Order: sequence, then C-alpha cells, then structure tokens
Amino acid sequence: MTEPSTIDPPAIDPSSAEFFERKYQRQPDPWNFGSSAYELERYEVTLQALAGRRFRHAFEPGCSVGVLTERLAHVCEQVDAIDLSATAVQAAKSRCAGFDWVDVRTGSLTDSPPEAEFDLIVLSEIGYYLDPGELDRCGKALVEKLSPGGWLLGVHWLGDSKDHRLSGDQVHTILHSLHGIRLEHAERHPGFRLDRWTKA
Repeated sequence: MTEPSTIDPPAIDPSSAEFFERKYQRQPDPWNFGSSAYELERYEVTLQALAGRRFRHAFEPGCSVGVLTERLAHVCEQVDAIDLSATAVQAAKSRCAGFDWVDVRTGSLTDSPPEAEFDLIVLSEIGYYLDPGELDRCGKALVEKLSPGGWLLGVHWLGDSKDHRLSGDQVHTILHSLHGIRLEHAERHPGFRLDRWTKA
C-alpha cells in the first residue's frame, strides 16, 4: 500500500490567472468589493479624484467584479476593462450590462497590452501583484498609451499580504519614477493611498 505523499503541492503564483480564478470560484466577491465599507469609501475617493472631468476612453486592468468599472461608466464615453479571472469578467459584464460603451474582457496587464489610446488609466489594487520589473515595464507601456493631458490614477491598499510582491507604497514609488508623467494630486487615507499623474 502506497503511503500518501507528505509533500505539499506547489504554491500557485499569486499573479496567475489560476490563482484569481480559484478565488472567484470559491467566493463570487472574495474581497467584498461590492459590500465592504472600506472598498466603497475607496471608490468614492477615486471618483472624487477625477475632479468632475469626463473622459473619452478609460482603461481599467484588474477590474474584478466590475464595481469600480460601473462607476467609471458614468464619467467615460468608453471603458475597456480586463481581468485575469473569467468568472470575475462574467460578473463584471453582468454588472455593467446596461452600459453598451463598457467592454469587459479576460486579459492580463502583462500579456495583453491595450491597443487603443486612453485619456484615463486606473490602476486600482493591482500593482502589488507584479514584481518591480514587471510593474516598471507595464507602467512604461501604459504611459505610451496615455494621450497628452491624460491621467494615470493609482490607488492601492497600504496593508501587508502574503499574496503581494510589493507594498502599496512601493507600487507608487515605481509609478512615480516613470518618465513622461508628472504627479499633480496625492492623497493618503487610513489604509490606502491615491496618486494622480498627468501626461505632459
């Protein structure tokens, strides 16, 4: 009789599609984006940071179940959103079904760079799943896709997680080092920070 293996299964890469898909398969909204008072406050602060401006074309990678995507739909003529998890994408599609100018697809920020030009790019709770080199490369590619005068908005939690490769502050330090954009607005709240850069 063969003894059961005592070797633990290999850990799943916390930046992989499998990692996120498993989370959404177990729980439809694993981070409680649609109900947490903290998350809902963060969305409100994010929308306030847009300062009443309307946008032609926005890009939101890591859209999850589409709670922020739905809010962006009210201030943008077109929104492109992606997420690694097909389950999350279906939830976001359902949430945004009433907005035919919102396009939600399964995709990766590192493997599926957007083809369009955007005047708003929102990096919300996504940067710390990348390693420094990946974030730098993705950030540079996103700046290239940003139209002159366009905004890059970064919003990240400041806590610690074993799933994160970077802290929220480290994410924003890397974004701040990108050439071609300048910081024009910054906020720090209990639990998260928000920075807004504009393309010269």
